[in-house]
Amino acid sequence: MPHRTLYEWFEQTASSYPDRPALDLPGEGPVSYRELRGAAERTAAALLRARGGPPARVALLAERSLGAYAGYLAVLSLGAAVVPLNPAVPAERNARIRALAGADAVLVDDPGSTVAVAFAAATARDGAGPVTVDLSVARHAAADGPGTPEGCGPARHPDSDAVAYVLFTSGSTGRPKGVPVRHRHIVPALEHHIARCELGPGSRLSHTYGLTFDPSVFDLFGAWGSGATLVVPGRQDLYRPVDHIVERGITHWDSVPSLVAVAAELGRLPLGRATGLRHSVFGGEAVTARHCELWRRVAPDSAIHNQYGPTELAVTCAVHTLPADRADWEVAANGTVPVGPVHAHLEHLVVDEHGRPAGEGELCVRGIQRFDGYLDPADNAGRFLRTADDGRALPPGGDAEAVRPTDWYRTGDRVRRTGSGLLHLGRLDEQVKILGNRVELGEVEAALRELPGVETAAVVAVAQGADLVLAAFYSGTPAPAAELARGLRARLPRYMVPQRVRHMDALPLNANGKIDRKRLSADAAPAEGGSR
Repeated sequence: MPHRTLYEWFEQTASSYPDRPALDLPGEGPVSYRELRGAAERTAAALLRARGGPPARVALLAERSLGAYAGYLAVLSLGAAVVPLNPAVPAERNARIRALAGADAVLVDDPGSTVAVAFAAATARDGAGPVTVDLSVARHAAADGPGTPEGCGPARHPDSDAVAYVLFTSGSTGRPKGVPVRHRHIVPALEHHIARCELGPGSRLSHTYGLTFDPSVFDLFGAWGSGATLVVPGRQDLYRPVDHIVERGITHWDSVPSLVAVAAELGRLPLGRATGLRHSVFGGEAVTARHCELWRRVAPDSAIHNQYGPTELAVTCAVHTLPADRADWEVAANGTVPVGPVHAHLEHLVVDEHGRPAGEGELCVRGIQRFDGYLDPADNAGRFLRTADDGRALPPGGDAEAVRPTDWYRTGDRVRRTGSGLLHLGRLDEQVKILGNRVELGEVEAALRELPGVETAAVVAVAQGADLVLAAFYSGTPAPAAELARGLRARLPRYMVPQRVRHMDALPLNANGKIDRKRLSADAAPAEGGSR
């Protein structure tokens, strides 16, 4: 039977392997597919009762718990879209995302927790808050086992055109951008991922990504679409990944490369122990040859894959598997390995600044995985390329022009064609990746300008070793760096808070009268003792 929706896929797996473990929770042990399905059904019934009918979009304020996974599946089983929220970011940001998404209900692990109370207060300031459902009902389902709870009825199976989830990326205007991903977008990517990594019953997948980060969809449904087990880490496990892999019997690893780099810096990356790993997938940020060399020494029997793709292209649109012989690796001048060929079921173009086909330039992609446009159509402006039959780029239409299926999504990534497919050379705009998270510098600047006394602000990304860090410059009333940092942490996720903040009487301007970011980048490059 062809896979139309994510929940149908999970449901088929649960019917085929009811007694196999779907989850392995830290300190609790395995949860079978039968138990997880029961937990999802009970949660769906509670949501229906609270809403008085099926919801359209549901926010999920929970992570790495039985309730979180049951809640995710419950929303999908009702034909609704999941809007994951990150419990670690400020409540005001989560409330704003909930409002932008139009979520009419929210699932929370513990309504009395500090995180949930702060979120409820933030949503109340915007008017009547959404219906809230306590995810503790999921634990009763796990204990009760199979069966459809009273009042829930069978799962709804929407058309594959329905939205499966809505994720929010950092927005250049200071407002997060919503990316609706439909079932028909994500299912082909998952089928490709499952086949490539040879996932199936007996496989044990890592779960390093939070639910607001789109590779988490591969974690969840790579497991639940193949009969494998999702292995959920404990609080400290990701700081000791090799011990986690060995102790929990993980066969498939998926993470940002910086996670491995941090473990190495902490002296927690023993070599040669992870012999049970069969496949290791890295992505979310630049993957270097140095990183792959280190991981090969950690897991000598694992295939290593560099996976690439923006949220708008359903997690991944290209992947490169490194050859077994190190001598055959292709490495770019910036030390990165190829992102690989674009998936065969997608089309791609590499274009120069004039929209003409080129060997090096911006990567543009279209096809079955390409999303249909942002939640706010105004965000579509400049993000799509339309071409004539001969391949020439056509002038952009009006900002309100509808996105067509034949339009190319402009990734904003600069690539070069190579024998291994594509090499990633960096971003074309001011969007950067910090710890695997996509950050628009404009959003950080907008938050800085909201602080008392700040008049103008600019943020640049500068290299610090193999990583990028953010440096901020502002004019206005000088304030202690620690005070500015506290103000930003109340507005932004921690990874978006600049590591360096400097006051200037006036920000420098270039010949065009714009802020001279090249000069600021040069000023920020040396380590500063006066940074916060």
